[in-house]
Amino acid sequence: MGNFTEELKKKARESGADLLGVASIDRFKGVLKENNPSSIFPEVKSVIVVGKRIARGAVRGVEEGTQFETFGMYGYQWLENRFLAMATFKIAEFLEDNKWEAVPLLNLPVQIPAMGIPVREGLAAPNVLVDFDAAAVRAGLGEIGYLGLFLSPEFGPLQRFQIILTDAPLDADPILKKEICDHSKELKKFCPLGAISGKETVIDICGKKMLTADINNKICAECKNGALPNRYHPAGNSDRLGALCSRNCIDYLEKKGKLERKFVNPFRKRKAWQVTGNTAILEEGSEIE
Repeated sequence: MGNFTEELKKKARESGADLLGVASIDRFKGVLKENNPSSIFPEVKSVIVVGKRIARGAVRGVEEGTQFETFGMYGYQWLENRFLAMATFKIAEFLEDNKWEAVPLLNLPVQIPAMGIPVREGLAAPNVLVDFDAAAVRAGLGEIGYLGLFLSPEFGPLQRFQIILTDAPLDADPILKKEICDHSKELKKFCPLGAISGKETVIDICGKKMLTADINNKICAECKNGALPNRYHPAGNSDRLGALCSRNCIDYLEKKGKLERKFVNPFRKRKAWQVTGNTAILEEGSEIE
């Protein structure tokens, strides 16, 4: 399937995808049926993870504290519902035009509880929810960093994903070996509200071990520093890609030369603003060195 896999990746680029990785279904061995792609499509052979970058400039208004809706639209709603969805569906059409079934999936939070009962004995209850960040690791696109954010070598935390399940036996991409996150002690300071706890967990996905800090999502839900509530379900974790912790991460990775994509000017040009506590008072934060 080598030639067809390359044709698929070419089609993905032409359709507007910035990232595309393939994981064979055997890389999901051991994943609970409630989160396993094979529960949705039992004949699945390949899990395709489609990524669309968030333009760095879409975060600019949040970084300056002056324009939040640009990120809400170009970094979240329109990016996911329109730009990424169109690319995903075009790739699905390409697969089905070549006689392979393609199941597109939206990135719904895995925290959503079951919303029904199994239709047959032994099946998972609806809805089965795939962990997209873990799937992206399995597809070789990057890693889960210390802050619990998915990091790609190209864009750091700035991308969103959708998935296509297919019965096409595509060539799987290798798991990313290099580390993007350096797990520095500085990272624990990236949330002024203390959502990044001292407790740590090692996540092991297909032999790739990633050290992550436990994140207090109840604190994230109260964040006034750019986090957004989960728009799909109140049980879902807050969206932190525009939040101060993620913006600190962008600044840190760029300064450390960890990202492949380079810019003429640095991301952080001024000291970061931040809201501490529930006072809604903006206080000037410390610049991340």
